[in-house]
Amino acid sequence: MKHVKCECGHVNPHGTILCEACGRVLQESEKDKKLVDMRYEGSARRSQTYNKTIIDKIWNFFSSVKVGVWLIVITLIASALGTILPQEMYIPPVMPAAEYYEDQYGWIGKLYYELGFHNLYSSWWYLVLIASIGISLVICSLDRMIPLWRALKAQRVARHEGFLKRQRIFGVSEASNLDVSYEKIKERLKAKRYNIREEDGNILAEKGRFSRWGPYVNHIGLIIFLIGGMLRFVPGMYIDEVLWVREGETKVIPETDGQYYLKNNKFILEVYDKDKDNKAFSNAIEEKGMVAKNYQSDVTLYKKKGETVAGQAPELEKVKDYSIKVNEPLKFEGYALYQVSYKLDELNQMTFRLNKKDSEESFGEIKIDLNDPKDRYDLGNGYAVEVVSYFPDFEFDDSGEPITKSKVPNNPAFVFKMISPDKKDGEISFVAIQQTIEPFGDNEYKMNFAGIDTKHVSSITVRKDLTLWIIALGGLIFMIGVAQGSYWNHRRIWLRRVNDEVWIAGHTNKNWHGLKREIQSVLEGTGIDDPEDQVQKETKE
Repeated sequence: MKHVKCECGHVNPHGTILCEACGRVLQESEKDKKLVDMRYEGSARRSQTYNKTIIDKIWNFFSSVKVGVWLIVITLIASALGTILPQEMYIPPVMPAAEYYEDQYGWIGKLYYELGFHNLYSSWWYLVLIASIGISLVICSLDRMIPLWRALKAQRVARHEGFLKRQRIFGVSEASNLDVSYEKIKERLKAKRYNIREEDGNILAEKGRFSRWGPYVNHIGLIIFLIGGMLRFVPGMYIDEVLWVREGETKVIPETDGQYYLKNNKFILEVYDKDKDNKAFSNAIEEKGMVAKNYQSDVTLYKKKGETVAGQAPELEKVKDYSIKVNEPLKFEGYALYQVSYKLDELNQMTFRLNKKDSEESFGEIKIDLNDPKDRYDLGNGYAVEVVSYFPDFEFDDSGEPITKSKVPNNPAFVFKMISPDKKDGEISFVAIQQTIEPFGDNEYKMNFAGIDTKHVSSITVRKDLTLWIIALGGLIFMIGVAQGSYWNHRRIWLRRVNDEVWIAGHTNKNWHGLKREIQSVLEGTGIDDPEDQVQKETKE
C-alpha cells in the first residue's frame, strides 16, 4: 500500500483525490472538474484503490451499493415466494409433507416442496442471503466511514486555494477593517452554534458533523436487526408452537424439554346478545349467527418433579391456576401461552352396543375414546370386540379404499371384529356415522350406535422470544440514524485571508439554501460580500 505526500506535508493513503489536511487536488484528472467531489471528502476508498488479491475482489464485490440492493431485492422475492403456500410448520401432521403438498395443491405443491420453499425461512440458502446482506452492510460502512472519519479528523483550518475555489459556495471580497469584521462574524457563528477554529487569521466554522454518521448508524441498526432475525433459527431462541388441549386433558408444553405441563380444566365461550348488548353487533349477529364476546381457557400449569423412568407417568407439581384470555397470556420462565382459537363440540367418545340382528338382544356396550382407542374390548361370557382399523377423519380415496384425512376425529369410522361363543373367528363389519358395511356377507351380529360425547378444544400458542430485545434495539438504532441524517446537516464555512482579500467558501451535505441564508445573515453589515452559488451561476450562464 503506497502513500502520497502532499506539499503541505500530510501523508495521504494511495488513491486519495483531495489531501485530507489542506484539500489540495492530488490527482490530475480531478483538476479539470469545476467543483470537487466532497461526498467522502475526496478520501481514498479501499474498494476503488485495490483490486489485486482475492480479498480485494471480495471486498469490492460487497462494497458495491448495487450488489447490496440486488441482495435485498432477491431476499424480498424469496420471502414473498415463501408466503404463496403455508410453511411446513403450519400444515396438519396427517401425512408426510411431500405427499401433503402434492395432495392439496397438485403439481404446484409438488414443485414448491421439491424447490425447498416449504421450509424456506430456515433453509441454508435463505440464511446465506440474510448473512450476505449483513456482510454487505458491514463492508459498505467500513469502506466509506473510515476514510470519511480520517479525512474530517485531519482537516486543517487553512485550506488550499484550489480547494476553496472548487466549492459550490465560493466568493472573494475586499474589506477595509478585517479584524472588526472577523469579530462580528465569529460572534454570529457562535450564536448559530458553530464550532470555530482559527489559524493564522483563517477561520473554519463547523457544525452538525455528527449527521454525517447517520447512514452508518442506520447500517449498524440493520446489522443488529438481521442478527436478531437470524438468531430466531437458533434452537431455544425463538419458539412459536401450537398446542391443542381438550377439556380435562393434560399435555406437555412443547419446547420445554418435558418440564412443564398444561391441563385444560374448562373452556368458556361468551357471545354477544343482540337484545342486551351493544346494538352495533346486531347486524353481525344476524349475519353470522354468533359473535364471540370472550373466550378463555381455565388452565393449571404443572412442573415435573424429579426424573421419571421410561414408560412411567411423570409426577407433577402444581405451579398456578390461570384463565388464559385473548391478549392475556399465561407467562412463566420466558414463555407465554396465548389463547388464539378454539373448537366446539369435538367428538370425544362413541358408545356402541353389540346386538344380535334377528333378536336385537344386547350383549354389552363399549365406549371408545376417539383419541386413544383400545385394540380389544371384552364384554364377558365369550363376547368381545376388536378394533381392526380406525379412521379418525374417514373418506374413500379414488380407488374406493378407506383413508383418513387427519388425526382429528371429525368423521370417525371403524373396522370391527365381533367375537361371540358361536363365532369364535369373529365377523367383520365396517362402521361409520350412519353407515355400516359388511364386506364378507351378512353377519349375525351388529355394532349399534348408542351415543356420543363431545368436548371443547382450546388452541394455545406457545411463544418464547429471546431475540425480541435485539430486534427492538436494532430498530431503535436504525430510527436514531434516520433522525440523525434527516433532521441535521453538516455545514462548514471557511474564511481565508489572501493578501487584502477574504476568500469565503461553504459546504453542506444537504440543504444548500439553508446554508446560503445562514452565510448571508453572518456576513450582513460586515462589509464582506456574500459568496455565490457556482452551480446556479453556471445554470444562468
